[in-house]
Amino acid sequence: MKQDNTIGSIKLDLPDVSNTPHTPRPRTWSVGAALGAIGYGYVVVMIGFLYLPILVMALMSANASPLYELPFHFTTHWYQALAEDGVLKAAAFRSIEIALWTTLLSTVLGVMASLAFFRYDFAGKRFLQAMLFPPMAIPWLITGTAMLIFFFAIGIGRGLHAILLGHVALALPYVIIVVGARLRTFSPELELAARSLGASGWQITWRVTLPAIAPGVVAGALFAFAVSFDQFVVSYFLSDPGETTLPVEIYSAIRKGFTPEINAISTIIIVVSMGTMLIVSRLYRFGGEQ
Repeated sequence: MKQDNTIGSIKLDLPDVSNTPHTPRPRTWSVGAALGAIGYGYVVVMIGFLYLPILVMALMSANASPLYELPFHFTTHWYQALAEDGVLKAAAFRSIEIALWTTLLSTVLGVMASLAFFRYDFAGKRFLQAMLFPPMAIPWLITGTAMLIFFFAIGIGRGLHAILLGHVALALPYVIIVVGARLRTFSPELELAARSLGASGWQITWRVTLPAIAPGVVAGALFAFAVSFDQFVVSYFLSDPGETTLPVEIYSAIRKGFTPEINAISTIIIVVSMGTMLIVSRLYRFGGEQ
């Protein structure tokens, strides 16, 4: 293509570059790109460090050798043995029952406390909010010892009721903090608008506030279930012999001799837990939209 090099009455002598081949610039690595690659590699290594042991455990639960010998031979023998192990099954169902009750009580009490902190100003409010964090920072060994001494001092003693009380006390701060964080993004004007339209306090809470903070409530409930189901130290101190939870029973079984049945039940728990989390994350985007 011929270029028009004329501007008015002035003719410019410019080279024709329309057919000149384009030479790509050499690609150079910048500092930002290098740091990004390092960060990406670090994330991959950390994810592998977290999930590789779980993958090995799942594979060994289906290995025929009780001593984890290679080569790998697939079998379902250890899952069949787990189905016949009454002790582990009873401990698992006991842990699930305690975790469900802990989730229910902690979620109800935590949502009520979060709404009270959100709606009202009262003496000692800041102090009570600050006191929610020490139970999560104090080592559970100290917490379990303190609960054992306190429960015996007031006549509660040990047993499943004591474990439930201890788990609720541990899970409650997580629920209050998570739901409270969700309430900070909630506009109080919505409650005022509903009240001006004649809604009662119960209707405002049930139809306006709770639907808006539902992702936070679900997240708090999941935290409560995880804290209860995985809790070992407090359950170890507060359980009676013969009525232990699954983490305590697994610890006792490992002391006697590790068997692949532990891998089998651990794999089932991981699959169920991850499946539940995927379903919840699919239903709730945790940004407020369903």
